[in-house]
Amino acid sequence: MLGFLLTIKMSNPFLYQTSNLLSPLLSPVTAIEGVGPAIARLLQNLGCTTIRDLLWHLPYEIQIRRFSPAIKLACPNELITLQVRVVNHLPFLKKKGRLIPYRVVCSDNEDSIQLIFFTPNPNYLKKLLVVGSDVIISGRFEVYNGHFQMTHPDHIGPLSTKNLWEGTEPIYSLTQGIHQKTLQKIIKSAFTKCPNLPEWLSSHILKKYSWLSWKEAIQKIHTPFQLEDLNLNHPCRRRLAYDEILSNQLSLILTRFQAEISQGRALHGDRRLQQKVLKALPFSLTQDQIKALEEIQRDMTSSSRMVRLLQGDVGSGKTIVAFLCMLHAVEAGYQVALLAPTEILARQHFRTMEEWAKLVNVRLGLLIGKDTSKRRQKIFHDLAEGTIDVIVGTHALIQPEVEFKKLGFIVIDEQHRFGVEQRFKLSEKGENIDILSMTATPIPRTLMLATFGDLSSSYLYQKPAHRKDIITKTLPLSRMEEVIIGLKRALHKGDKIYWVCPLIEESESLDLAAAEDRFSTLQALFPQQVGLIHGRLKSQEREATMQAFIEGSIKILVATTVIEVGVHVEDASIIIIEHAERFGLAQLHQLRGRIGRGSQESYCLLLYNDPLNPIAKSRLNVMRSTTDGFKIAEEDLKLRGGGEIFGIKQSGMPSFTFFDPIAHQDLLIQAHEDAQAILSRDPHLIGPQGQTLRILLRLFEKGQTLTYLKSA
Repeated sequence: MLGFLLTIKMSNPFLYQTSNLLSPLLSPVTAIEGVGPAIARLLQNLGCTTIRDLLWHLPYEIQIRRFSPAIKLACPNELITLQVRVVNHLPFLKKKGRLIPYRVVCSDNEDSIQLIFFTPNPNYLKKLLVVGSDVIISGRFEVYNGHFQMTHPDHIGPLSTKNLWEGTEPIYSLTQGIHQKTLQKIIKSAFTKCPNLPEWLSSHILKKYSWLSWKEAIQKIHTPFQLEDLNLNHPCRRRLAYDEILSNQLSLILTRFQAEISQGRALHGDRRLQQKVLKALPFSLTQDQIKALEEIQRDMTSSSRMVRLLQGDVGSGKTIVAFLCMLHAVEAGYQVALLAPTEILARQHFRTMEEWAKLVNVRLGLLIGKDTSKRRQKIFHDLAEGTIDVIVGTHALIQPEVEFKKLGFIVIDEQHRFGVEQRFKLSEKGENIDILSMTATPIPRTLMLATFGDLSSSYLYQKPAHRKDIITKTLPLSRMEEVIIGLKRALHKGDKIYWVCPLIEESESLDLAAAEDRFSTLQALFPQQVGLIHGRLKSQEREATMQAFIEGSIKILVATTVIEVGVHVEDASIIIIEHAERFGLAQLHQLRGRIGRGSQESYCLLLYNDPLNPIAKSRLNVMRSTTDGFKIAEEDLKLRGGGEIFGIKQSGMPSFTFFDPIAHQDLLIQAHEDAQAILSRDPHLIGPQGQTLRILLRLFEKGQTLTYLKSA
């Protein structure tokens, strides 16, 4: 371990100049000539508020613009630059009830071409395209009804500009209101503000990979000569990817060691409560659960602060492991908080733990945002007085009014759904609190280093012995009649069934409409046996519907993805996922995890709409072939690439601009080893390379890490 978090005196002024060196890059986009408040607001839609953001907005394609010496030699549908003479202007014309657009006829002495304008300013065009003048025009060359034409040319200018409109151009993703030509010009201008930063990479690394400097690499990506220049494995992209992942690894290692050397609080339990619960359980812990429990409790009893991650597949038994660890803290005389991302998940945890807590007289509480004022005040009072041992809650636990008498242990479930600030606010409610994070979304091995560095992790691969594998089948939606017949048979046997409605991206209202339509259809077929649950229901209605499903008064639960995580109904044995092709692999796996929680045979039916695209087909094949969440996570990463980890936007996960977890795995390992070596040699980053690495950390928004060095 690195013992480098000491306060030291320094006289080198360079350490205080890094912000100044970067100030041009951190300037607002309005620092660029021609970018006013209106365009700045549009650029903000692209995530660009600073000069650096513009340089980080990478081209995804190139277009080639060629000069043609004659109109007749130009190729249709290509970007062509021509030298022509303006012949005349033809204003708007109505012909047979059809409006013919404004046209400007040009010629190269042999052939003519019409420039087409649908929304022109005639006076401006007459000044720009003076009849009898020679001009350069550039745009997409077309042939329409036997005539040569160019609609809304990209460029019109004097002959002296001929060489400007030939060659390759980068193509960027846009937002409404900004044209490609405008964005190209803005990003090109951004480079005039880009400083020459001192080199932070060692000469050994630069030589090993034959890399250019940081500035040369970013310039090269924005001025590609061929499509290969945008490849993930192009040397310039790899250089920038290494910079990004090196800053990530330096930050993670500094953060982890800050936590590890923080004076912790040794929690020594006597296991009296644990033993009572273990004896009463109707099952035995798996070997994985026993090992995880030992690892976590070893950290809890040490004098260093614990920061550990518990990874477990759906149904692997994370909750009982977490609860036994909570009892360890309670035995030691401390309070415990469990933070869950949703109300449904918080209530589920509370219900599950309630039985266990009663066995050992542990006082359990529940706090959610929709509690009445009277109930909330009672919870606040009991927490402050210490009459609640374990509190389960949502974001409501983070509010300032929540105070604990003696908080010593925090469990954060589905931790990636919480931002760093939220997790920090809860941990501030006590001193040197041990933290156990849990996730039921297995993290691919290729992402573990990038996400958590070498954070201590415990894994639950095994499922309880009494649980059977889920049988997964796929069926096209065209065979819905067969599904309904099968549903009747299942209801006759007394099965409980989830019916998950299609995910419609970026439209909660459409998701809801799809669920309501399916509910109406099934309710007509199976009166009084169908319930509906979605995120917009009032908590009382949602809870009542869930309770009715648990008790069996309704047999079919139609739902949106609100049931994706945490819903536990032991005797639910069938799940039907409609339009499964619209879901990511990780999400399908999480939904499937709602069944197979008892000892009965369980079935997952994935309904899809033909024809399937290759990626959707691969997803469904993976779902049929395995129930192993860790394998599925790896396959999901391969299918999706590194751009969208787990298939959903998650506030706690890092987002990368240059680094791709699949294409750059070797760079991740290299950066991890290099970061460890750098901090071993120069723990305060005050040597020559360390000083430049401070610039790197600030460049990639890891500057807050420098506060751990007591010298930034």
